[in-house]
Amino acid sequence: MSLPKAILAPVEREMKEFHAEFRRAMISDVPLVNLVAKYLIRTKGKQLRPMLVLLSAKASGGINPATYRAATLVELLHTATLVHDDVIDESDERRGLASIKALWKNKVGVLMGDYLLAQGLLRTVATQEYHFLEITSNAVRRMSEGELYQLQKARQLNIDESAYFRIIGDKTASLMSTCCELGAASVSGAPYREALKQYGEALGIAFQIRDDLFGFETTGMTGKPAEADLKEKKLTLPLIHALSQTDANTKKRMIGLVKNGKAAKESYRDVIEFVTSSGSIGYTRAKAKHYGQDAIRALQTLPPSEARTALEAFATYVIDRDQ
Repeated sequence: MSLPKAILAPVEREMKEFHAEFRRAMISDVPLVNLVAKYLIRTKGKQLRPMLVLLSAKASGGINPATYRAATLVELLHTATLVHDDVIDESDERRGLASIKALWKNKVGVLMGDYLLAQGLLRTVATQEYHFLEITSNAVRRMSEGELYQLQKARQLNIDESAYFRIIGDKTASLMSTCCELGAASVSGAPYREALKQYGEALGIAFQIRDDLFGFETTGMTGKPAEADLKEKKLTLPLIHALSQTDANTKKRMIGLVKNGKAAKESYRDVIEFVTSSGSIGYTRAKAKHYGQDAIRALQTLPPSEARTALEAFATYVIDRDQ
């Protein structure tokens, strides 16, 4: 599902300026760094996060040079986390293409992620925009804690809904919230910083819930297969809800299948069939819609504008997207 024109239109010109700024931020006098950076730039996705920074700034009063620096900072951070994630998850693919880890091995992946993070921090220190550092440092802390908390819970396999929402809030929503808060903070006076922070948090939760649905749907969706999460012993909302609705024996059997990290595909199909026949898909869709509506409500204090309308459309897109 391509990004709707209504979302991109208010910042289409500004996104081109961001791309130029982002490329400049990746430059090094080390040829290997430039080679890997060039590959990363070529394989970037929709770049939703810098777009959120720009839209949030425009909805708060207007885009300025600080906004481009904020968008670059958050995209450097996001790219660093993706490169590190591929090392941690031993993933050879990213968006259907070879990952940095697959092409250059783990050492280059770790060091490249470190380089990108350092570039973001150094550029922000150089412009003395320390409030940007405070916002992004909090996001890094939350993402790290969320990942570690998920690892702990995966070992125990006792994730309930409250634990699930804590994990996705820290791992996913924290960065989207940061994008929107940074956009507002780049505008003089930052009048809508708290509202946009809340918008980004709800948007990120809706985004992750929708992502967790892909693997359980059978309509040709292109998201991460549910089997991948099950192999990593990650319990997502559809399965968590299904387990909470079943009898003790079935729950024990399903958890046993998930515990066997190297189970046959047939076993994972049993778990997926259990989820799809439980009514938990509809429940999860309703949760995603609920958080999407929360995001839209958070924008009501902002003055009407093309950018605010785009942010509202963004929330709808997150719920309806098919990839």
